[in-house]
Amino acid sequence: MPRTVSRRRATPSPEGVGPLLQDPPELVSRSGVLRATIVVERRKVQVGDRQLYATTYNGAYMPPTLRVRPGDRIDLTMTNKTDKYTNLHTHGLVVSPRAPADDIFISIKYGHSYHYAYQLPRDHPTGTYWYHSHADMLSAAQVAGGESGIVVDGLNRHLPPSLRHITEHTIALKDFQVEGDAIKTHPLSIGAPTNRTVNGQHNPVIRIRPGETQLWRLANIGANIYYKLHLPGTRFHVIAQDGVPVRRIHTEDTLLIPAAARFDVLVQGGAPGTARLETLPYNTGPAGNQFPRADLATVITGGTPMRRATIPSRFAPQEDLSRATISARKTMVYTENAAGTVFYINGRTFDANRTDFTSTLGTVEAWTIRNDSDEDHSFHLHTDHFQLMSTNGKAEDLSHSVYDTVNIPRRGSIVIRVHFTHFTGRTVLHCHILNHEDMGMMAVLDILPPRTRPRQMSGS
Repeated sequence: MPRTVSRRRATPSPEGVGPLLQDPPELVSRSGVLRATIVVERRKVQVGDRQLYATTYNGAYMPPTLRVRPGDRIDLTMTNKTDKYTNLHTHGLVVSPRAPADDIFISIKYGHSYHYAYQLPRDHPTGTYWYHSHADMLSAAQVAGGESGIVVDGLNRHLPPSLRHITEHTIALKDFQVEGDAIKTHPLSIGAPTNRTVNGQHNPVIRIRPGETQLWRLANIGANIYYKLHLPGTRFHVIAQDGVPVRRIHTEDTLLIPAAARFDVLVQGGAPGTARLETLPYNTGPAGNQFPRADLATVITGGTPMRRATIPSRFAPQEDLSRATISARKTMVYTENAAGTVFYINGRTFDANRTDFTSTLGTVEAWTIRNDSDEDHSFHLHTDHFQLMSTNGKAEDLSHSVYDTVNIPRRGSIVIRVHFTHFTGRTVLHCHILNHEDMGMMAVLDILPPRTRPRQMSGS
């Protein structure tokens, strides 16, 4: 069995502001293997300040973090004890899309179990990933209901020796709406009032000493909403995006985090005092939603000061596709109906039995993704990361431009390059606003071995 690292129970802060931040328990790989069991069931659990029915992993709204390293194997058994079919997606991991790995086309029915096996490449990027339901037409409801958790691996090896043993915190952002004594899962209105939590807690306290450097894993693992993170008096030194370490560390006052995106950041304590980790107002457009400002956590700086570390500028090697030979170019167009109830990619809604795009293993392609709607959407690609080349025609800084999920501005476009590196098989790309994915904004990509004719699927 994997080694389980327990975290302390949430306890009141000495300052009386709120509970101390509780990091999720961890299941840690041993001798290159992580064996884990995930049980999906509906239970009444602590969610924020309330006891509510939720769809839980292992009986918790904030389930165990899976801690693995490049080259590890994950053997995971999922058992479904709910009345809806479900499945599992290891978001951002570069693993095979074929069964029994990251095959999102399967359905695990009530009372059934499925044995997943994932082999991580030895050159797998180190950072923060997550796992969640990807059940067709049910992903928004199940993720909103609680079905999401964190996966991490050895990011610290890229830090200078003086920073390799600093305090780490998971800052997993989940939100919930309430219906009676349960988390509301259907119908979900993206713009409805919601309750934002950090690791399932309401406004927890994060302690840091003056001058201390901490590693925070910021992850939006909710179904639909955006976060625009800000911590007054503190800047975020970004060392990884969507699990991929950056070549050069960049420093930001605010971070826009669409659903599913992650940033690993270094933060440093300032003068003694109290500040609010907040999400600022964000408007996704006239056809979209307005998310108000909200407090997420209370950051208390105090205790014995520490010598402030120097943040390095260079960080980790990263593939740059800017001079790669382009084997093919593709265009994808996001649209939606006037009512905002049906969403399309290239004029078609998702059909698991249809192949929309084919690509070839070992090649690099250039894709243009255009958002022809009046609201922001996001773009997520399974199986491989991509390099963001430009947004609305403006070139990106290529020293930190690798992602698996990015925002596409309304009436805007992005250009990306994808290197198909390790795995073949049928996979998907989609908007990661899960309401939009469930209502059609997803397409099938078949990654083929070299010199292979495209497979013929019904409707293709």
